[in-house]
Amino acid sequence: MKKVSIITCSIILGSVFLFTSCSTDENQTVTTFDNLVKSDEFNSVSAEVPDSNMWNFDIGNGAEQGIPGWGNNELQYYTDRPENVIVEDGMLKITAIQESFMGSGYTSARLQTKDKFEKKYGRFEARIKLPWSQGLWPAFWMLGQNSDDVIWPQCGEIDIMENRGQEPTIINGSAHGPGYSAGEAVTKAYELTGDRFDTGFHVFGIEWGENYINYYVDDVLYNQITPDDVSGEWVFDQPFYIILNVAVGGNYVGSPNENSVFPQTMYVDYVRIYE
Repeated sequence: MKKVSIITCSIILGSVFLFTSCSTDENQTVTTFDNLVKSDEFNSVSAEVPDSNMWNFDIGNGAEQGIPGWGNNELQYYTDRPENVIVEDGMLKITAIQESFMGSGYTSARLQTKDKFEKKYGRFEARIKLPWSQGLWPAFWMLGQNSDDVIWPQCGEIDIMENRGQEPTIINGSAHGPGYSAGEAVTKAYELTGDRFDTGFHVFGIEWGENYINYYVDDVLYNQITPDDVSGEWVFDQPFYIILNVAVGGNYVGSPNENSVFPQTMYVDYVRIYE
């Protein structure tokens, strides 16, 4: 391991999470993860559906799983239809559509790797171009493998990238666990200067080792979370699985309004995991 500088942040109370402004500290722990152990480059010339050896679909509005609105008052119904999720042009495309479907006013897609790929520690990264509009909630995140056996947030949640669609220059990286979840999550923001996340691709990643999670945008290390930063149990010591989705509405972003534009697509060039 080596020590490097990191952008850290002072706390500013936001409506849902604790947000931050940035400064530079020294002596943060970084591990080099350079052995590629799993990836999806989404470059198949024949398949239009995501690789079933890696990805599962979450279907519905959450009610089927006993968590209506997926626990966040979200408005979309997740499907596996090609209108909402397709692999083409060398990338995965997840599209949120405003339409009446199965009692919901919007559709989208959510993919996850539970029971197909789960890993403890490493570098997890994806190259993504985000959608943009009020009420959109694109995310690249992870849950502990025991998420079906314990009540969230005991399983732990690592948000590698979350975005409010109405804030095209800002993403957030967060950690949720018992005692520090939802509005009390440990989180920091990263803001682009002179650019937007919906006009080009950016690489969002974490490097996760024993007792730390480092957060990156385009290889800029902007945050480190350790057991000293959380107000409860550190639960990031088990394998986690990956989730990619675009939610519509919910506590984090608010509902779409008259200025929202649909359809909106999140483009994922690749997902890569190193150890």
